[in-house]
Amino acid sequence: MAASVKLLLVEDNPMVLSMLSGALAPLAKVTSATDGADALLKAADDPPDLLVTDYRMPGMDGRQLVESLKRRPRTAGVSVILLATKADISEKLSTADHAIDEFVEKPFFLKEATQRIKRVIDKIALEKMAKAASSGGILRGSLLQMNVIDLVQSLEMGRKSCALTLTYQADKCELYIVEGQVTHAAYGPLSGDQAVFKVLRWTDGSFQIDFEGKTTRQTTTLNTQGLLMEGLRLLDEAKRDEAASHAEGEDDVLLDS
Repeated sequence: MAASVKLLLVEDNPMVLSMLSGALAPLAKVTSATDGADALLKAADDPPDLLVTDYRMPGMDGRQLVESLKRRPRTAGVSVILLATKADISEKLSTADHAIDEFVEKPFFLKEATQRIKRVIDKIALEKMAKAASSGGILRGSLLQMNVIDLVQSLEMGRKSCALTLTYQADKCELYIVEGQVTHAAYGPLSGDQAVFKVLRWTDGSFQIDFEGKTTRQTTTLNTQGLLMEGLRLLDEAKRDEAASHAEGEDDVLLDS
């Protein structure tokens, strides 16, 4: 599902460009550029849904690139993630600048940056799904495409209201979300917070989103972020012994230009 999102990655450091491209390729349709001029040409030819660009580049910098794209009707609606140092973000770039959707502070660890970019990719994918659903269709997909945590987090970021039905073999869980907040969840005899915590364990199955689905029931006691954080804590706790008995995965990589 998120693979339908077109991402333009702009970075003048070849190593950073290569590593980020490789990490993002499974998540979106990635096109890369090494400078602002090249990026403008590629965006004109095939407008991206998301621009991920370095701020400090020779010639046209990242902010100038964003301004140029925002002035053009075909690319005015592009979402933007800017890669910049903490000093540049605080001194030269304002989080109140509505042209920028997200900042990734440099230097960054590859895994962390990829996860932050993925959240925006998932949000864009769900925005596309919501537009498709406005014609009356109910949207279905696989949890292998987008897992439960990513789905709920993306619906929260987009402040969506819907009924989200999750199915795995013979089990079914129903979550009702109002403006991004999970208000009611039911999974067999479980309801509310416990139903959400249980379904976060699923690694396979399917989902259905009905943007017209509503309920007046309120069974959850935590907000969406609280539910996800506590659910992840419980998952980590359950896997701790297993994780300790296996070698750690590949080391993360700290990237800077």
